[in-house]
Amino acid sequence: MNFLRKLFDNNERDVARYRKVVEKVNALEPQFKALNDEQLKSKTEEFRTRVREAVGDESQYKTRKELTEAYNKALDDILPEAFAACREASWRQLKMRHFDVQLIGGMVQHDGRISELRTGEGKTLTSTLATYLNAIAGKGVHLVTANDYLVKRDAIWMAP
Repeated sequence: MNFLRKLFDNNERDVARYRKVVEKVNALEPQFKALNDEQLKSKTEEFRTRVREAVGDESQYKTRKELTEAYNKALDDILPEAFAACREASWRQLKMRHFDVQLIGGMVQHDGRISELRTGEGKTLTSTLATYLNAIAGKGVHLVTANDYLVKRDAIWMAP
């Protein structure tokens, strides 16, 4: 019975897919740790260039949906590297390293879904991943929370 539940449970399939990407991010960690601060910082422009090249001329897309899909595909392609860069920057600036569950939460958010983490599991740190990745496209990013205290606290906390 457990086998059938897993077979038909979308969440299990999604988590399995996300875990494969987590393995890629983790495999990139030594490479990103070896970069100096300037090299790490330059990764953002490298990612922007790759996304722009992958999307190409925006006027070629007939609908807004097609353009959005092109950007999403380009961002998905750089996701492991972008998450590895964000993780390393977080470690250097905040002394906080994203754990695997936070990487999965960031992927869920990037997919436009709601990730649920318990108190103390690092929702604030998790949100930096999808925020950074989607900001690379240069189209603006909105992070929404219903807690005014956390908005003020986390804006200061994550600013570096």
